[in-house]
Amino acid sequence: MADMTHDIGGSGSGPAAVAGERAAATPPGPAGASSGARATAGIAFALLAAATFSLSGPFARGLLDAGWTAGAAVTVRVLIGGAVLALPAILALRGRWALLRANVWSLLVYGLVAVAGTQLTFFYAVSYLDVGVALLIEFLAPVAVVGWMWARHGRRPGLLTCVGGVVALGGLVLVLDLAGDGGISVPGVLWALGAMVGAAGYFVMSARPTGLPPVALASGGLLAGGVSLLVAGLVGVVPLRVAAEAVRFQGFTIPWWVPVLGLGVVTAAVAYVAGIAASRRLGARLASFVGLTEVMFAVLAAWLLLGQAPAPVQIVGGALILAGIVTVRAGERGLPV
Repeated sequence: MADMTHDIGGSGSGPAAVAGERAAATPPGPAGASSGARATAGIAFALLAAATFSLSGPFARGLLDAGWTAGAAVTVRVLIGGAVLALPAILALRGRWALLRANVWSLLVYGLVAVAGTQLTFFYAVSYLDVGVALLIEFLAPVAVVGWMWARHGRRPGLLTCVGGVVALGGLVLVLDLAGDGGISVPGVLWALGAMVGAAGYFVMSARPTGLPPVALASGGLLAGGVSLLVAGLVGVVPLRVAAEAVRFQGFTIPWWVPVLGLGVVTAAVAYVAGIAASRRLGARLASFVGLTEVMFAVLAAWLLLGQAPAPVQIVGGALILAGIVTVRAGERGLPV
């Protein structure tokens, strides 16, 4: 969800939610081991989502340098991602169209708030603020998730969760290496807070048991978000301009369609499916903190593709993020998602 990225929901109900609660209440033993395996898989999915989301910045930067607008890169990205996942989504539904109809509003909210809304608000935020400042505000999303889970579901965070969150957010500040001279703009801060709300909603809605397969939720949300971005572009809210120039990265040049496919297939299709799978296994709170690793992967991707080597302070910040995530994981162990 970062420079070019990056859903909202209430409490779960029905058979899926009951099953989730029963699974969370299962006592230690073989079922506990199964829960541990589920959490391990969830963290793996979360790291995959963070790594693939992080590539959106370097890919988009190459297109921007070649003459694309940010709005065009984002719109193409989510439309391709939704289209790529359409057939797998149909196969995963296996004719359960009633399930799709029952969740049509969830798909629209997912697409409008988490996909289109988050990216539009971030796009406007960076027109007022330094990118690092805007990212820092957006990546306060885990704090918003903790507050939402406490206020809406009564899940008060424990001491380890709070300590881990503070450590991880401190590491985030170091990784972003804030050293800009753009100042603070009130409109920019408000737009960035909008992006934070969208990013927090992404984790909450992804974790909500709707009965929809992850690939169906991702495809429907991306298509809804992509169409809304396209409409926003056609009415002039978002500038849309594309170019057929070759795209230059650190040490090599590739045709324009290669990063476009990378944005659509890797940073949208793969990233959103992995993110939903992670949130459903870890819960919104833990998944949102693991998602902070996206900034670490983004620094690495910028180093490899753009030649922007990380500073020592960023490496220290990455270590703090990992330490914070481990602490949050310890605080969340055994809690229902």
